[in-house]
Amino acid sequence: MIVSNDSWRASPSNETTPGTGAIPPLFRGFVDDAAVFPPGSASLSEAITGHARHRTAWYAPMIGPLVLPTSMVPSLGQFAGATGMEIGLVADTGIDRLSGAVAEATALGLRVRQVEAAVAKRGEDPQPGLARLVAVAAELADLDVFAEIPLTMGLHQALDRVADARSSGARIFAKFRTGGLAAELFPTPGELAAVITACRDRNVPFKLTAGLHRAIRHNDPETGFTHHGFVNILAACLDAAAGADVAAATERLASTDPVPLIETIRARRATPRPLWTGFGSCSVAEPVTDLRSLGLLGEVDEAVASPA
Repeated sequence: MIVSNDSWRASPSNETTPGTGAIPPLFRGFVDDAAVFPPGSASLSEAITGHARHRTAWYAPMIGPLVLPTSMVPSLGQFAGATGMEIGLVADTGIDRLSGAVAEATALGLRVRQVEAAVAKRGEDPQPGLARLVAVAAELADLDVFAEIPLTMGLHQALDRVADARSSGARIFAKFRTGGLAAELFPTPGELAAVITACRDRNVPFKLTAGLHRAIRHNDPETGFTHHGFVNILAACLDAAAGADVAAATERLASTDPVPLIETIRARRATPRPLWTGFGSCSVAEPVTDLRSLGLLGEVDEAVASPA
């Protein structure tokens, strides 16, 4: 079953969307602006100014909300440019404080679109935290809620819980990390393929974060870590949505040959993205530049082509 995310990742209707024709439906709302998070670690002022530029750039339809930790909400009032801005909140102050952070941000004139929270640390049982986040999703019924689930014990049971909540009408989704500061934080192609197909089987869309800096699978010479490519993941999701098994998805994720990946993506550019809601990036210029260099975006006036 193909799960489309076009209903929750479309560009905001009350904002200008220059270059809509340059951003095919497959890439609409593909990248959340996570400028304040490592390794970019922009200041709040820099992030707000940069996001305002992104929202008026030719690639604006590709960019999701500005994602901020809840601990930064009290500081937002001092930035006049933040008023009316669409944001997502990541619960670095705890799941139980999410609703209060949303209320505070809304009172400051921001539009909160989504919230995200880790339900457990690696090796912990995700069920208690997930139960609390499902309750928050009921309180924040108008928002998308992303449950970050560790790729360790209890994963499938946690996905079952998310699927049950969704079947009851909750706007809750899964979220997974695909990188970090240690090799064990990078799932293998087989592990990530199993997650993708497990979400497919349960009709649970998911978001990814961390480590997705380039389009094609590659090795970072500075760290020695092999990073997943976001084009590889998108191709694997397209295959999975069409019924592919774990082995086929694994092959896509492990590939370093861009040609078959590009051919798969190009053939589906006019369709909404299945399964994968998108990913956070501390530098939205990186995915924009990579996709354009691979010829996967539409025509753009060269005078305005460089991302901010």
